[in-house]
Amino acid sequence: MILFTLRCAGGHEFEGWFRDGHTFEAQQKAGEIACPECGDTAVEKAVMAPRLARSRENGRPPVDPARLRAALLELRRQVEANCDYVGDRFAEEARRIHYGEVDPHGIYGEATEEESRELIEEGIEIRRIPWISPTDS
Repeated sequence: MILFTLRCAGGHEFEGWFRDGHTFEAQQKAGEIACPECGDTAVEKAVMAPRLARSRENGRPPVDPARLRAALLELRRQVEANCDYVGDRFAEEARRIHYGEVDPHGIYGEATEEESRELIEEGIEIRRIPWISPTDS
């Protein structure tokens, strides 16, 4: 596995793990990598310093996939417990909240990349979250 620092056309930087450089290039070419901040799929590798693998030199333990999965499941549980699911009406509902047509409250749902981009251009703050299945299947 290899960790790349990535940058979208909007200048947001984020990290992504890939099996190898060829996997990154294939996913990039297919538009399968999206910025978690704005959803932009025009993503390139950012300039980054080389990182030599040394055991626990930086004081951080290695990433434990089971703990990461548990954290993502807890995030999903919190969102489902505290926010309203609006399905494919996400963009419409986000605008209603932003423009004061309804009281502010947490929502989650689906939006296309175009809808996400338009919301961001309107100054409406949204986030994409990794939504993993609660089962292993």
